[in-house]
Amino acid sequence: MSAIAEILRGSHTIAVVGLSGKRFRPSYGVAEYMQRSGYRIIPVNPLEKQVLGETAYPDLDSVPGPIDIVNIFRRSEYVPEIVEAAIRKGAKVVWMQEGVAHEEAAHRALAAGLLVVMDRCILKDHRRSQ
Repeated sequence: MSAIAEILRGSHTIAVVGLSGKRFRPSYGVAEYMQRSGYRIIPVNPLEKQVLGETAYPDLDSVPGPIDIVNIFRRSEYVPEIVEAAIRKGAKVVWMQEGVAHEEAAHRALAAGLLVVMDRCILKDHRRSQ
């Protein structure tokens, strides 16, 4: 089994940073698919109150309870602060969506004991792992 398949099998809660309530946005489609696949989705976006029937939080630090995967749908320059919040939160994995990468932040996350996936779509990887 691949490392990505293991991450997906061992995870239940995904905080989606940058999740939009607009159905046409990639973040919405990906989160909706993951929710239908059995994952609990936690929207993290200060501009939203609720997405996909779940309460939205302004930032990771505001999310109650544990997070398995922090799925990042923000531009790469925002990744370092999100990674720092993921570390504080005790998340297991930082997952940067396609087009999102930040080497320094990835090294910081790895040094703190988190697994890192960069520049990959969690939906595509989930489909491949089934």
